[in-house]
Amino acid sequence: MPQQMKAAVLFETGQPLQVVEGVEIPQPQTGQVQVKIHYSGLCHSQLAEVRGHRGEDKWLPHLLGHEAVGTVMSIGDGVTKVQEGDKVVLGWIKGLGQDAAGARYPLTLNGEAYLLNSGGVTTFSEQTIVAENRLVKLPAGMPDKLAVLLGCALPTGMGLVFNEAKLLPDEPASTGKKIAVFGLGGVGLSALIAAYATQPEMLIAVDIEAHKLDLARQLGATHCINLSTQDLESELDAICPGGVDYSFEAGGRAKTIEMAFAAVREGGGQCIFASHPPEGELMQLEPHAFHRGKHIRGSWGGGSQPDKDIPLFVSLYREGKLPNLALLLSHEYTLDNINQALDDLEARKITRALINIPA
Repeated sequence: MPQQMKAAVLFETGQPLQVVEGVEIPQPQTGQVQVKIHYSGLCHSQLAEVRGHRGEDKWLPHLLGHEAVGTVMSIGDGVTKVQEGDKVVLGWIKGLGQDAAGARYPLTLNGEAYLLNSGGVTTFSEQTIVAENRLVKLPAGMPDKLAVLLGCALPTGMGLVFNEAKLLPDEPASTGKKIAVFGLGGVGLSALIAAYATQPEMLIAVDIEAHKLDLARQLGATHCINLSTQDLESELDAICPGGVDYSFEAGGRAKTIEMAFAAVREGGGQCIFASHPPEGELMQLEPHAFHRGKHIRGSWGGGSQPDKDIPLFVSLYREGKLPNLALLLSHEYTLDNINQALDDLEARKITRALINIPA
């Protein structure tokens, strides 16, 4: 009898996930690793998939989730990066190892047979089959709950600062900068934490939620702008005439990217954005701003290399250079309540959700 598990499945976009029992766990094939999930994260990427904001979904029905902490149960042929019993971080950013195809999970539901699709990594289930290059052995010294952030939020957000902007802690050339962060979800707050570690002269947090701005102050923001009650242009002129050296954007809308670009100074100011606006949204940018020396570019996962960056982030955490990371995890849910987590995320009630998946 094949092993079975509980999983949250997307059968139809725009509809809630179905949490079902009896999903069969296939044996890991070449380049694949079987992992018991302990905690999974939840971010706007999954919300966009469930709500259908990414356009047509050709892979239905399928599993979801792309950041987690778990324990290796077994490995397929050719896997050398981890072994049975290793505690690992799972993430969507490709690292070292084999880029194996996604597994397919048999399920019989209400008398109908399905083959559930998955990508190189999925995490909304009790167990998962993941490609070798989507996991990294977790270094000692970080609790499992915080280590979930290493799968997406920290590599993407901190990567904007450390990898894309090349601003690093303890480097004199990185200090004294004027920085703004737009959008204070898990990625934006991770960028803010990384920016604070570089000892900026000014660190401006921008969002529409007062509770997230209060959190940003706890994480080191020197100034906050609430777009629901304040005018961005006038507030920036008062705080930082001429604009900031760097703006990092994770707000998830084309309009937010436009604002982040407008906020950087002429003559070398850089806007780096990580968010993925809904399908069909377009940006409008002033062409002459480029002539005046403003720069903008998108980032894919913060330019992170998981096998290099995850040990670095854990080391910075152990050294006390990334304080208050626990503040990013605002709510904890069970797998059975994952639709409530998605609703709360959409309603902007949470910063980063943690899905607790007991043994």
